[in-house]
Amino acid sequence: MTVSAEDFYTELPSFSDFSTVGVLDEYRPVPDDWFVLAADIVRSTDAVAAGRYKDVNMLGAAVIAGVLNSVGRDRVPFVFGGDGATLVVPATDLAAASDALAGVVDLARQVMELELRAAAIPVSSLRELGGDIRLRKYQLSPGNHLAMIIGDGLALADRILKDPDQVAPFAISADRAELPPLEGLSCRWEPLPSQEGHIVSLILKPAGGKTLPGLMEDIAAKLGYNPLSDDKKVRMAEGKRLKFRFPPSGMRAEVLLGHAKNHLRGWCQAMMENVFFVISYTTGWRIGPFDPKKYFRELGLNTDHRKVGDSLQLVLDLTPGQLSDLEQHLDEAYAQGDLIYGMHVSDTALMTCFVQDIGNSHHIHFVDGADGGLSVAAAAFKARQSKMSVTN
Repeated sequence: MTVSAEDFYTELPSFSDFSTVGVLDEYRPVPDDWFVLAADIVRSTDAVAAGRYKDVNMLGAAVIAGVLNSVGRDRVPFVFGGDGATLVVPATDLAAASDALAGVVDLARQVMELELRAAAIPVSSLRELGGDIRLRKYQLSPGNHLAMIIGDGLALADRILKDPDQVAPFAISADRAELPPLEGLSCRWEPLPSQEGHIVSLILKPAGGKTLPGLMEDIAAKLGYNPLSDDKKVRMAEGKRLKFRFPPSGMRAEVLLGHAKNHLRGWCQAMMENVFFVISYTTGWRIGPFDPKKYFRELGLNTDHRKVGDSLQLVLDLTPGQLSDLEQHLDEAYAQGDLIYGMHVSDTALMTCFVQDIGNSHHIHFVDGADGGLSVAAAAFKARQSKMSVTN
């Protein structure tokens, strides 16, 4: 059966065994006429230093929510990056997706006082510059997927986005932007505390001819488990980590972004939803489409604590001993030219939610380390990558 270019991702077969994520032959090239939508927050390190990393995470998730609400949840692959996000959209959806992203850029400036830069870069242009976009579709649970992307195209798009001269032809302007559709975007769970001692945000990539499965076998020997295959060991959003308070501490950002037209109405709606959630949460009763038993079974599965966006990105809960062994191993492997990595360590993780249809189990939860998480790890990764390039 021939699949049209615009239905490439919708019709792409999915896989459910994350341990096979390193099988490169299974990745498929994105059609040449697709576009990479890239967005990140300018001076996000300043926002982190000011204690605003939850706001930073919310904006990154808002980029994904705005685009998916505009063009359809099953059509567009995406990667959440902590201080931004990247999506890959077919040409037929470019106008609607770009309009939604422009609206998020405008909201970021108007209500969050943060600058979000954004661009739409043709996949064909990235390939002309030596990058590529190849992907697989990982099934978290029935109906919920994450894209795994390789080819260095996302990294190249990120470099273009941050270069004022290179990004000029592709930049998305917020002029005359309309409010983006951010229904379903929320941040009602409190930070997820470490149960082992340290929340570790880790980004790593093979180098020097090494493979991801081989690297992870070595890391598994240090941790006592393999983050790619030991699913229960790496789940973040379950058990004692889940803490809810009333009202949620992150509700302000949710209302500012999701109810920009009428903040008062947004506060009232959010408070009412939280009242019903508390009742259902404490009693186990189903209220409307929300079935708490079903939701909590799915919640631990539907998180992005493991993903590939040109590099492997993990959020792990490690003991002090595991962390020490891991750091020593990564330093040695980097010195030998076997891998590039970036890491950030904190006490808690943050979770931002995108719930499109709770009755049909359509919900995704973005997990990141607190106080900088993947954003800080990415900066460390790029610094080591540049140093390795100079050395070689």
